[in-house]
Amino acid sequence: MILIVTSDDDTHADRVEAALRARGADVARFDPAWFPREATLALAVGGGGVGGALAYRDEVVELARVRTVWRRRPGQPRAGMELIERESAAVLADLWELLPVRHVPGTPDAIAHASHKARQLLVAGGLGFELPNTLVTNDPDAFLDFYAPGTITKRAAPSQRLTTADGDEALVRYTEPVRPRDLVHVEDLRLCPVLVQPYVEKRLELRVTVVGERVFAAAIHSQASNHTRLDWRRYDDARTPITPFALPAEVADRCRALVRELGLCYGAIDLVLTPDDRFVFLEINPNGQYLWIELATGLPIGAAVADLLEA
Repeated sequence: MILIVTSDDDTHADRVEAALRARGADVARFDPAWFPREATLALAVGGGGVGGALAYRDEVVELARVRTVWRRRPGQPRAGMELIERESAAVLADLWELLPVRHVPGTPDAIAHASHKARQLLVAGGLGFELPNTLVTNDPDAFLDFYAPGTITKRAAPSQRLTTADGDEALVRYTEPVRPRDLVHVEDLRLCPVLVQPYVEKRLELRVTVVGERVFAAAIHSQASNHTRLDWRRYDDARTPITPFALPAEVADRCRALVRELGLCYGAIDLVLTPDDRFVFLEINPNGQYLWIELATGLPIGAAVADLLEA
């Protein structure tokens, strides 16, 4: 059985689940947000391994039948009480780590470990990727020593999305240039660390999606629009073409190696192709979205995910 762990409104999972069912695969879908109010877990642990069942709605998943877990965009347990939600989340985290199955893109612990920005840079640099000089700091003096015209800042945390305590998205923090006028407020840096880098000149931005041993590269023509010139995530779809890109073999091999080194079997990697044809590593999202790339380019990433889940 393939267990897809994600929310009800995940279009990526919808498409892959339909493809798997069309192939005759045994598939179940579960969102941790249903636990414990709408789901029950009976987890048996002993010398013979892990057994028991996860039951929710009209589905009963015998844990011994699960061969692959795809962790896509799961919600958090909901019970109306913070203590119970924390307890429920801890129980499910234990379950995922215990199941002796293939985890895509990896176990929750592996995903969390791979999401650390500075660690990503260290591992990527060790594999031969070119990196921007990077400082993570809340020290105003260290920031000023590093600063030069063209400096940018990013969140040091894994995601650019900032959320409220109840999990609702509040705002998105994109890559931002440091203007001379911003230096007046440098003391405010003490209250929140940031990741600081020199701006990398771009000819193209590359989104490289690694699925198992398969590598799908797409070029984001972000410099075609002033809106996306600094950060393509500001989106200007009408003026920002996205096209398939032929990645050099050695760069593709490095991308595969990075995903493996981080304990994953899937990853969405952001690179910059500079005007003088250098490939510079920015970051990897262990569970990055890919459907927008597939729809824009026709690259069969979803089918490759289905293949990986079935393998």
